[in-house]
Amino acid sequence: MKMDEIRTLARRAGIKPGKLNKTQLVRRIQRHEGNFDCFATAFDGLCDQQACVWRKDCFSLAKQNRAA
Repeated sequence: MKMDEIRTLARRAGIKPGKLNKTQLVRRIQRHEGNFDCFATAFDGLCDQQACVWRKDCFSLAKQNRAA
């Protein structure tokens, strides 16, 4: 999901995006929704949250972070 879409979702939830990066903003949205703020932490490629809207981006960023 692109940052402008994530910022829009955040604003709809009453969250001010400010200068938060993608990971920080998605985690803030997750907490606001009452979910575990786990975005970009699936370093091993495993996650039991099959219906998560962030799943594809989560795996991608986790892989990038692990390589860094």
